[in-house]
Amino acid sequence: MQNLQHELIELLKTQENLVIDNQLNKNKIIELGLKVEPQLIGLLIKSPTFKKHFFTEVENILVFDKIKFQRFVNNKSFLPDSYTAFKNKIGLTINDDSTGNFIKTKNDVVLAWPHKDCILEGGQTKEDQKRNEIFWNETLAPDSVDRLLDAKAFTNFKKYDKDGEHKVTEIKGDENLILKGNNLLVLSSLLKTHRGKIKLIYIDPPFNTENDSFRYNDTFNHSTWLTFILNRLEIAKELLTDDGLIFIHLDQIEEAYMKIVCDEVFERENYVNTITVKSSTPSGTKTAHKDKTIIKQKDFILVYRKTNKARFNPQYKRKSNWDTHFNYFLNRDKGTVSSFLEILKENKILSQKESIRDFNINNKTHRKFYLDNMELICQTQSHKNEDLKFKSKNLKNQVLFVNKDEENEAMFYNGRQLTPLSKSVHEVIYNGSIIKDFGMLLCDFWDDIDFQNTQNEGSVSFTNGKKPEELLYRIIKMATNEGDIVLDFFVGSGTTPCVSHKMNRKYIGIEQMDYIQDLPYNRLVKVIEGEQGGLSKSLKWQGGGSFIYAELIEYNQKYIAKIQEAKTKEDVLSVWKEMEEKAFLNFKFNKDIFNERLDTFKTAALEIMKQYLVEILDKNQLYVNFSEIEDESFTVSKEDKALNYLFYKKNN
Repeated sequence: MQNLQHELIELLKTQENLVIDNQLNKNKIIELGLKVEPQLIGLLIKSPTFKKHFFTEVENILVFDKIKFQRFVNNKSFLPDSYTAFKNKIGLTINDDSTGNFIKTKNDVVLAWPHKDCILEGGQTKEDQKRNEIFWNETLAPDSVDRLLDAKAFTNFKKYDKDGEHKVTEIKGDENLILKGNNLLVLSSLLKTHRGKIKLIYIDPPFNTENDSFRYNDTFNHSTWLTFILNRLEIAKELLTDDGLIFIHLDQIEEAYMKIVCDEVFERENYVNTITVKSSTPSGTKTAHKDKTIIKQKDFILVYRKTNKARFNPQYKRKSNWDTHFNYFLNRDKGTVSSFLEILKENKILSQKESIRDFNINNKTHRKFYLDNMELICQTQSHKNEDLKFKSKNLKNQVLFVNKDEENEAMFYNGRQLTPLSKSVHEVIYNGSIIKDFGMLLCDFWDDIDFQNTQNEGSVSFTNGKKPEELLYRIIKMATNEGDIVLDFFVGSGTTPCVSHKMNRKYIGIEQMDYIQDLPYNRLVKVIEGEQGGLSKSLKWQGGGSFIYAELIEYNQKYIAKIQEAKTKEDVLSVWKEMEEKAFLNFKFNKDIFNERLDTFKTAALEIMKQYLVEILDKNQLYVNFSEIEDESFTVSKEDKALNYLFYKKNN
């Protein structure tokens, strides 16, 4: 048996794709075997030994026994120095002894998933697949989670307003906030300050597409992605006001799964609708595989309310064609009406040969005419008031005015109500601007927003995933009023807080990526300084306002950052030396046994070594808990202590 194993090891070592850091990757070997990968099969079948051992002849055809191969490679004696063997010797133990009672054998271990401090970006697309983003799954026992979700302490406070950047000296409790750190932990901290205060939550989480590196090592699949989101949604619900709303932006990969999760968190009766947004146009490389698939052209936005107290501000989209029902023109002085078509011809808007169907809503001259005369251009509609119907019929082609010149004026003509075009003129989004125009009620299909030219919107470059200011404007307008608080905990490039700022809403943006300084922070700086990109001109934005920036005080999280940055095994071991002295390690981990068997640890692949060091950190101490800022071991400055007390007191 051992000779057979040794011979297989030597054979497999000849394949570069199966070797990581000079060690065979057992998981990869098994994966390729189960897939009956041609290169591996060809290698085995050329060997008389393995041809006999792993293949069976059936009617002169050799059939590969992949189950037998899997069992052979999975044997504990195969690759004894592999990471699998190492973890069987050293791991998170239930007791402080070395009896081998490892946590992975404990029956009550579950995928609790309270912690996801991974490097992820929102709005990922196929073009992002070359990014080296790292995500590490982690299985935690429930008794390993005690203070993970306690309110955390913040540091690096700074305020930006029209006079520039300043130190924060006071916190009133109504500030706009940009907060850096793991969004699960920041959200849980906000429960202490903003529970029941958020009117709108908009999130654009990572899309979990098959083509991006969000599914690093195939570990971030549907179930884990949904659990990642679930923990955050459960807290988000508690932050909403009773009449609050949440909009979740997704594509088709996770939309159906997400709805099931949201039905559970927010309850099915609080599902409002799913908005379909046209997000791309089929052209260029997007159509390369049109013979193999149906080209994606849309995104989805799931909308849920916290309770049935939620109300919307109706929104409208610009009509694309003239509504021919508007065929009357009112003469208010005489109380009569004329044919709108004749008026158009008299004013030479249309020629004598043209009909009302030639009246073009996109013609500048035509458009100016109907907007200038929108109080006089009318249509007729039925009305339930029989008395008014009767009176207007008896007037014989005269207009009956009810409450004339008052705001609730009504007009009747020949037994029908006369309604002016002004009642159908609304604020709409058109060609990247907000204008007043002939509109129709916006429902659950939005095809009038440009997703194609947002790369430099807000004077910052964010090639993929940036959402148009028009989209956020519409959502914020639909779900909030001035002064309401808007939250985005996947803030990305900062579109949500920037549009909220211009619309005089309060906001909180959360992001854990380091680009928070280059994107949302600097973008907001430019907004305060009066930048004229996006919707600034339409909103007549001239600058002003302020926001406060702060970030969670890291403790164990700083070791995770160092582990992620490690390029070699030597770097990893150096981080371990520092962790051994200063980090909070999982209470089930025995570092004495670990150090005794450090040589075995070194045989693991670099990425697995890094993953293991992350696993042994106590996740309850990733960041400094607010309740522990007086503990001298955390060396929190007097200034930070004072600001944290203000933050939690003033916002409470």
